[in-house]
Amino acid sequence: MQQEIRKYGVGRCVQLLKLCNNPDKKLKIIHIAGTNGKGSTAEYITSVLIAANKRVGTFTSPQVFSFEEQFRIDGTPLNAERLDGYLEEVKAIAKDIEDTPSPFEIQTAAALYAFYREGCEYAVVECGLGGRDDATNAIANKKVAVITSISLEHTAELGSTLTEICQAKSGIIKDCPTVVSCYQPQEVIDFFARFNPVFAGTDLIEEKCEKLGQAFSYKGGRYEINMLGKAQLFNAATAIDTCKLLGIEDSAIAQGLKLAKLGGRVEIEQAGGVKYILDGGHNPGAIAQLVDTLKKIDGEKELVFGCLSDKDVESVANLLAPCFKRAILFSPPSVRAMDIEKIINAFSGKIDYITAKDVSCALDQTTCKVVVVCGSFTFIKEAREWIRKRQ
Repeated sequence: MQQEIRKYGVGRCVQLLKLCNNPDKKLKIIHIAGTNGKGSTAEYITSVLIAANKRVGTFTSPQVFSFEEQFRIDGTPLNAERLDGYLEEVKAIAKDIEDTPSPFEIQTAAALYAFYREGCEYAVVECGLGGRDDATNAIANKKVAVITSISLEHTAELGSTLTEICQAKSGIIKDCPTVVSCYQPQEVIDFFARFNPVFAGTDLIEEKCEKLGQAFSYKGGRYEINMLGKAQLFNAATAIDTCKLLGIEDSAIAQGLKLAKLGGRVEIEQAGGVKYILDGGHNPGAIAQLVDTLKKIDGEKELVFGCLSDKDVESVANLLAPCFKRAILFSPPSVRAMDIEKIINAFSGKIDYITAKDVSCALDQTTCKVVVVCGSFTFIKEAREWIRKRQ
């Protein structure tokens, strides 16, 4: 497996979009940056726009269950054959650029080109990494810039402090109103105050929900969501404020939030009397949100964990270990996988553990009635397939 070459800066993608006849300028774009919550917020906004009878394209990364899911129209992955056609067109155009665009830059341009060709009015675009120098920041015609929860991650590329990371993320704020989730450290809120944004979630009140899911009141309305975890309340509030800026009616907002789903984020599966919780969160901020949710779930729990080499596994292990009876550790199927010995060192002394060669073998060895699979999106698909074969 070859690792994708990463390139930073927007110049190549600006050129590429221009050669594609600037499809971004023909779309109403919602651009989302942040460390955690980008995918969920993108899903909420997409679902609301669909409920409002808008045709919407959604571009997110990384893939969890399929490559095509990163390129969705009205919530449905673009047909593989059609997507391949758009990608090949853009690849051919990219050959005219001396500094060859990266695969992600080609995918970004192809997504916008496809959305325009498929008749979309809106495009919800998630940053790949950072903001200012991310390929997606080549886009024009932003209607709203959205900043979700920010914490320390990708410090080699974005900076070693929250302020430096905020500077990178804030680069997406260009000639458009801004919505910033208030579910973050005060340092982050203070930084973004200079942009005079809408701070989402400041007067949110959690309410009792009779079914599996969550309910809350916010700015005079009551809303229900199916995604779990405290952070999801704030992601939903961020979507509410974003959609209000777009002029979407309250009835469509409520309907869209209730219908929104996202695989691999506190996703619950049942098989053989066991509750499996799948979560691709891979940094301390995301893991803290998962732990908050796990505290509300009764029963002894077992952890199935792997992660990539650039993750803060020590901090993650400190957060996870107290929640579980035992951990089963493995190294994910990726050229970027963390060495198993480093994972072991992080959990050693904090929890009883065994090792496995992959996520399927790890699941084969679980014994508890609640099993949590987390640490990376790279193996969530394999884990879900293992579980569904036993349903």
